[in-house]
Amino acid sequence: MPIKRALFLFAHQDDEYGVYGAIADCVQRGLAVQCAYFTRGAGALAQQRNQESLAVLARLGVPASAVSFAGDQLDIADASLPRHLHAAGQWLEQWLLPGQESTHAADSIDSLYVTAWEGGHHDHDALHALTCEIAARHGLLAQVRQYALYNALGCPGPLFRVLSPLAQNGAVTRQRLTWRQRWQHLRLCLMYPSQRTTWIGLFPFVVLHYLLHGEQQLQSVALARLNQRPHEGALYYENRRFYRWEQLQQELAQWRASR
Repeated sequence: MPIKRALFLFAHQDDEYGVYGAIADCVQRGLAVQCAYFTRGAGALAQQRNQESLAVLARLGVPASAVSFAGDQLDIADASLPRHLHAAGQWLEQWLLPGQESTHAADSIDSLYVTAWEGGHHDHDALHALTCEIAARHGLLAQVRQYALYNALGCPGPLFRVLSPLAQNGAVTRQRLTWRQRWQHLRLCLMYPSQRTTWIGLFPFVVLHYLLHGEQQLQSVALARLNQRPHEGALYYENRRFYRWEQLQQELAQWRASR
């Protein structure tokens, strides 16, 4: 009987910090873990970011041969995924169903992990919507789990919450991590020197999460959520003037119409 696959989807190199525990668990369970990144880093940092994530994944037991950089292949720059939904969707569908009939996909895929619908980064939300709709088309929606990275619910100005699932996304499944796992995961967070500025902001909150909670938190997904703002008030990417939710909805509508 073929080994089932556990698939992890990331918008950016370092997004894997949201599912360290799930990756390690899937490796320990003997699943065939595969990872894909849907944007590339900027300029000279692109390859460095890839190498950093490969090194982190190797520590978790995932070989480089099981990692794909779709963003590099498709030339999708960081922060531009909503404008490349058609190409990214085609790539994702082929990756999910390599050389097999879609009716057999549910039998070969144990689980599929994707960034949460939380309004943190527009690339994260775009990848979430893309994954959910393609998974639903092939009867895989029940296997999809979303993981939170950061969002601005209840936060003033440029502040944000880290690893904090939104209640609007439903019940949270919690896997308790040992203290050894927590320290290991915190050390992994220090393996992204190219993203030092970003991690200066993230790391204190990740430390607090591991000290106070120490859990891998996951939620199921629902297509109905894609028509709803992730949460009330301004989203983080709106606060930072990176993108607007209405703009993302327009990009998603155009992608759906082109299928």
